[in-house]
Amino acid sequence: MSRQRKMVKRSGVVITLATREASLKRRLRYHLKTLGFTKNEEGLLAPPGETKAVIRAIHGAQRSDRLAQSQRFITERFPSLVKHFASGSDIDPARISPVLERVYSDTDEGDLFRLASLTWSVPVSQGFGRRLRYLVWDEHNEKLIGIIAIGDPVFNLSARDNLIGWNVADRGERLVNVMDAYVLGAVPPYNALLGGKLVASLVRTRDMYDDFSKAYGGTTGIISEKEKRARLLAVTTSSSMGRSSVYNRLKLGGVEYFEPIGYTGGWGHFHIPDSLFFDLRSYLRSKGHTYADTHKFGEGPNWKLRTTRAALVALGFKDDLLRHGIKREVFLSTLASNATRILKTGKGRPNLKSLLSAKEVSQLAVDRWMTPRAERMPDFKLWRARNIADLFGDQGKKLLALLARTG
Repeated sequence: MSRQRKMVKRSGVVITLATREASLKRRLRYHLKTLGFTKNEEGLLAPPGETKAVIRAIHGAQRSDRLAQSQRFITERFPSLVKHFASGSDIDPARISPVLERVYSDTDEGDLFRLASLTWSVPVSQGFGRRLRYLVWDEHNEKLIGIIAIGDPVFNLSARDNLIGWNVADRGERLVNVMDAYVLGAVPPYNALLGGKLVASLVRTRDMYDDFSKAYGGTTGIISEKEKRARLLAVTTSSSMGRSSVYNRLKLGGVEYFEPIGYTGGWGHFHIPDSLFFDLRSYLRSKGHTYADTHKFGEGPNWKLRTTRAALVALGFKDDLLRHGIKREVFLSTLASNATRILKTGKGRPNLKSLLSAKEVSQLAVDRWMTPRAERMPDFKLWRARNIADLFGDQGKKLLALLARTG
C-alpha cells in the first residue's frame, strides 16, 4: 500500500482516503483561510487586520474548543459557584476591600478560578511549569473581583532581553528569576470599575514576592541540574488586544507598576486551536517524535510552541506558519528597584523598599481608580451575577434555564 494513500472498502465501493498527513494539511489551510489569513508578497501569513474585533474573531475557534471541552465542568459547577460572583447591588464602592487568596489544584477555589477564566474572550492558558494562581476577593461582600496567574515565561522575548541586556548565556542562567502573568484581570461588574488595574497592580506586591520565594526559591535548573536561588525580580505580561488601556500609565504613589517595553514579533500558536494542536501532537507521537510527550516542569510555554513547530515541519510546512503577524504590547513589572541590574549581572541584593503589601496596594488602587469610577459611571449597579452565564457562549442560555428551574 502506498505511503501517500490507503484504500478501504465500504458497501462494495472502493474509496480512496487521503492519508493522515494530507488531512492535517487540508485542515490547517482551511482553518487559516477561515480566520481570514492570506499570504503577503514575501509568502508570510498576513492577518485580516489588527483591530480588537479581528483579534477576538481569530481567537474564536480556540475559545469555542475550550468551552466545548469544559461543557460538563461548566454545567456541573456553575450553579454552586455563581454565588461567588457579585451583582452590582452587592458592591459598596466606599467599602471595597481586596484580598489575595492563593489557589491550589483540586479545590473549590481552583474550580472557581477555572470558571472565571472561561469568561475571558481570549482563551486562557492552563499554565506550564512553575505557576502561582490567585483569587482576588472583595472582603467586604465576599465576592470575586478577579484572578491572577503567573507562570514560566517564554524563553525568547526580544523586548525583555534587549531591555535587560542579556546574551544567551545570561538568559539561560537568570530567567529563573522572571515570571509571566498569563492571567490577569477582573470579572464583572468589578471590571467596569477599573478592577483590572487593581488586579494588575497586585502582581507587584510583597505577598507575591514571598509566595514565590517559598514555592520556588530553591529551583534546580533543568539543563544545568544546579540549584538556583530564585527570586521574583520581574514579571512580564502582554496585551492580548494590541495596545493596552489597562497596563499603560499604571502608577500608584509615584511608582510605575508596569512599564511598556516594546512589542512581540508576531510569533505564536494562538491561531492554532486546541483541537488542531491535539491532532498535530498525536501525529508527532505516531512518528515517534520526542516532543509529543516530553512536557515537564521547567519547560514552560515553549514546549507547546516547539511541538507545534515540529509538527508543521514534519508535515512539510515552513515554521513561519507560526508567524501570525499580530504584535502584542509587552510590559515589565520590576519588584525590586534594582531588578534590571541584578538580572543583567547576576550580582546584588534586591532593593525591596518600594514593594508594598497586597493590602497597601489594594487601598491605593481603590482610592485611585475604583471609587472615582463608580461615582462617574454608576451603571455597574445594573449587572446581575447570573449574567455571567452569558459569557459562556452557547451554553449560557442552558445555564440560565437550569438556574431558573432550580431557583
